[in-house]
Amino acid sequence: MNVWKVWIGKFRTRRLSFTFAILATLSAGILIGSVVAHGVDGKETKVGSSDAQPLQIPSPVNLSTTFTQIVKQVGPAVVNINTVSYAKNSNGRSAQGDLQGPDENNPEGDQGQGQGPGQGQGDNGMQDFFNHFFGFGGPQGPQGEAPDGGEREALGSGFIVDPRGYIITNNHVVEKADKIWVKLSTDPRGDQGHAATVVGTDKATDIAVLKINVGTPLPTVKLGNSDGTQIGDWVLAIGSPFGLNQTVTAGIISSENRSLTGEGGIGAGEFQHFIQTDAAINPGNSGGPLVNMDGQVIGMNTAIYTQSAGNEGIGFAMPSDTIANVYNQLIGPGHKVVRGSIGITFQAVTSSAVAHVYGFKNGVIISSVTPGFPADKAGLKPGDIITSIDGRPIKGGDDLINDIAGRKPGSTATLGYIHDGKHETATVTIADRAAMMAALNNGEGPSGNSNGPQQSGTTKLGMSVSNVPSDMASKAGITGGVVIRSIRPGSFADGLQGLIPGEVILQMNRQPIANVQQFQELASKLKSGDDVVFLVVDPQHPSLGNTYIGGTLP
Repeated sequence: MNVWKVWIGKFRTRRLSFTFAILATLSAGILIGSVVAHGVDGKETKVGSSDAQPLQIPSPVNLSTTFTQIVKQVGPAVVNINTVSYAKNSNGRSAQGDLQGPDENNPEGDQGQGQGPGQGQGDNGMQDFFNHFFGFGGPQGPQGEAPDGGEREALGSGFIVDPRGYIITNNHVVEKADKIWVKLSTDPRGDQGHAATVVGTDKATDIAVLKINVGTPLPTVKLGNSDGTQIGDWVLAIGSPFGLNQTVTAGIISSENRSLTGEGGIGAGEFQHFIQTDAAINPGNSGGPLVNMDGQVIGMNTAIYTQSAGNEGIGFAMPSDTIANVYNQLIGPGHKVVRGSIGITFQAVTSSAVAHVYGFKNGVIISSVTPGFPADKAGLKPGDIITSIDGRPIKGGDDLINDIAGRKPGSTATLGYIHDGKHETATVTIADRAAMMAALNNGEGPSGNSNGPQQSGTTKLGMSVSNVPSDMASKAGITGGVVIRSIRPGSFADGLQGLIPGEVILQMNRQPIANVQQFQELASKLKSGDDVVFLVVDPQHPSLGNTYIGGTLP
């Protein structure tokens, strides 16, 4: 029994010793950890750095010398344009004064189809496809005005072409402006710039010429020949995107002679054939120069293809050759562009099958001939194929338009054409396109006199109509009205956004229309300056409801 007690006593003594040893070990570990942690405190660490070498900034090295030289050369002649538009009264005058710029009547063409930037009513349905660069002014109302009837500000770019202060920009930048300010690259930050006046505008090419008075000669750009450009050439775009002055972007020419007519169901003017580039251009770039690697301006940035209202790598610039021609006419005594015409329309694009069946390789098939005008007087008929002008072969519609439009009214040209498979020639006297279209829109003939049956008003409005077929009326659930059969390019109807062939006009100026006769009677009473509003329905989709479409007769 005593032995057992002795053994238990020893066990307890050893267990206490063992426990004490463990506790001592743990305490020592904690103490060592604290010391180590305290030793790595960065605030108290001192590291010798006598062997570290100081950083040195090297001397500047010219790498992309071509780009930098071009920017230094062209940049001083690129300007920022700010515009202010006031709410308009019912008579079209500004609440703050008269509109700036000439009152130019330059309707769209007789040879092509559609409208270009800045023409007709609104944007001609191009807002989602063919955006213009008005800048980032405040929210806009239906007519581009501020919703509260106050001021509307917009931004754009331009470039100086004459040291006396003549500047080229886009017409859509200044078209609705009451005040225009041009800020030079040397103007102080915060300075609004110099007051500008409009020398002249050309809606068909979306070109405008401005003038500022500074008192000293201004730097100018050097204009280049756009015909010498090639796909793949490097180009720089200079301007004020989003108001950021003197912004430069680089890219290449990605396509040439780009016509937007018909693409995406949207028409552009027949005088608008663009240089396409992937140089980044955005709102505010409009009117700025597109420059080649020789520092020459070979285009003016005009529009972009976008679905987001920003740059997506496809921009369009008006070629310098077109700019120079328009500029030279706008600075002339008349401050307007005069173009020739022969009074025809034609299909802009034809397939190779059409050319094969009708027996020609290059040329233009006439769609219609305006009675009493040059082509009609020369004996040309719809279906004839124009193949040459003064012995020079015609490549296509663009070639025909450029040649005829560039001739002076009153001059003559010899047309080679095919009629019923036979080659013929005819001499035509070139007419003034604007005067001819104005006469057509007013229901007059070439002499300015009424053409009898054309007083019906159909010619005046620029559309042909017919009675609504009974099956169409029954399906659409409508009574009366007239169906739009065709719309003449460049006419009043052509300028109304949303008015298209196939739709039914139910009312004109709140007057119900029962048939063609009633439509003609109402139309014949219209005169220049009258407001015309149509109540229209799409017979294929009557559930979408009626639409009101209107404008003012030129």
